[in-house]
Amino acid sequence: MSAATLTSGAAAPAKPEIHRGMITLSIMLATVIQALDGTIANVALPHMQGNLSASQDQITWVLTSFIVASAITMPLTGWLCDRFGQKTIFLASIGGFTVASVLCGMAGSLTEIVGARFIQGVFGAALVPLSQAVLLDINPREKHGQAMAVWGMGVMIGPILGPTLGGWLTDAYNWRWVFFINVPVGAMALYGVWKYIPAAPAARRMRFDLFGFATLSLAIGALQMLLDRGEQNDWFASRETWVEAILLAISFAYFAAHTALRPAGQSFFDYRLLKNANYVTGLLFIAIVGMVLFATRALTPSMLQGLMGYPAATAGLVTAPSGLGTMLAMLVVGKLVGRVDVRLLLSVGFTLTAFSLWQMSRYTLVLSRSDIVLPGIVQGIGLGLVFVPLSTATFATLSPEMRADGTAIYSLVRNIGSSVGIALVQAFLTRNVQVAHASITEHINIANPMLQDPTVTAVYGAGGVAGATLLNAEITRQASMLAYIDDFWMMFIVTLAVIPMLLLVRPPKAQHAKTDPAAAHAAME
Repeated sequence: MSAATLTSGAAAPAKPEIHRGMITLSIMLATVIQALDGTIANVALPHMQGNLSASQDQITWVLTSFIVASAITMPLTGWLCDRFGQKTIFLASIGGFTVASVLCGMAGSLTEIVGARFIQGVFGAALVPLSQAVLLDINPREKHGQAMAVWGMGVMIGPILGPTLGGWLTDAYNWRWVFFINVPVGAMALYGVWKYIPAAPAARRMRFDLFGFATLSLAIGALQMLLDRGEQNDWFASRETWVEAILLAISFAYFAAHTALRPAGQSFFDYRLLKNANYVTGLLFIAIVGMVLFATRALTPSMLQGLMGYPAATAGLVTAPSGLGTMLAMLVVGKLVGRVDVRLLLSVGFTLTAFSLWQMSRYTLVLSRSDIVLPGIVQGIGLGLVFVPLSTATFATLSPEMRADGTAIYSLVRNIGSSVGIALVQAFLTRNVQVAHASITEHINIANPMLQDPTVTAVYGAGGVAGATLLNAEITRQASMLAYIDDFWMMFIVTLAVIPMLLLVRPPKAQHAKTDPAAAHAAME
């Protein structure tokens, strides 16, 4: 579950003998390696594909298996901690994640690495919510805001370092070091947690809703599979997509009926959350943030490497400043929440995000590195201005006993939003490449004055197979660029369209924001 579940309400005042600095360092190392592995493997996929003799659609299972395993396992965190103790689960998670990283690096076949990545996702799912819970436990309430700022920065280091570090390791060594790099970091985190976090007996007070968990897990897994593999399977032209869609519909229907019929507090999801207008509005906005954030980060590296010939390391380097902008904005906005109307902060954040996407929609095949870096920084700042005030407004009107389920669903909706965003942009990219290619080809005929230009004929020849092949490759390149622009334009429209809906948000009282700063951060992951 969420950190609110794990901390079981208000955190007790920290004892003087607790080594806050060493505990913070240890748990943030664990957080970083988990967040890192969500993006570090992306730039190494082409190298894995060749080494493991996998097809384009098969190699994506390296990413899909990790995402699905994490999504299904994360809701179990609260119950596991209640059953076996927080420190035990933390040690098991770090140890299992580190061992799974070794197995990923040693994999000799596609089956082996997909299985190892699934194990990695299972053990890594608890690391981020556990790190948040421990930070809240070891700090007094008046320092929760500072603690969550540190935690938020740790969570953001992963997306920042992932593409850059993954590209450098892949180019300098090989793709296996993308996973081996976790071993020394995991070992230090494991030692720190074992040495400095005090052990506490398991409470064993929580009742586990097995049927609710099973049906929700099936629904989440089916949805993730449908979104991740839908484009490769030509969507509903494939039997696999139909199976996933039917499984999603049936399992979610059972989950909804089970939740509605059980008394509040005895099911996996508290349906009373849906009666809170602020909370429902927050879910909508965080889904949009997830779509824009992860879809953009999925599109830009592939565009740079596929169309502009950027090496993996360089592609990671020019996209990393987006995460830096998010970190800096989060540090600043944390001090503004409670003093400035959150709707104003959200408006500025969404406006900056929309402006960056408008800049991206003006991309061409001739770009300097600054053309990539500057819009990325603007987008990072905009998204950073959205995260904290959005969480504050979403949870401001929820009662404390409902916050545990609320943070779990909030995180789930953000993850689903990111999956939907990636699936949408990839589907539109594939379709629009074909449309643009056909449109450009219509103008390729002997009557076109451009094809009679001596410079053009010198490159593509007056005719023949070789000239036609070169010409078709250039048409495909131009069509691909147009398709990327269409995707950026679509996300710009979506982001711009949600700004008027900020009027639906009721700003929290300044007193509440100041006395409960953890609410602003509790649902970021």
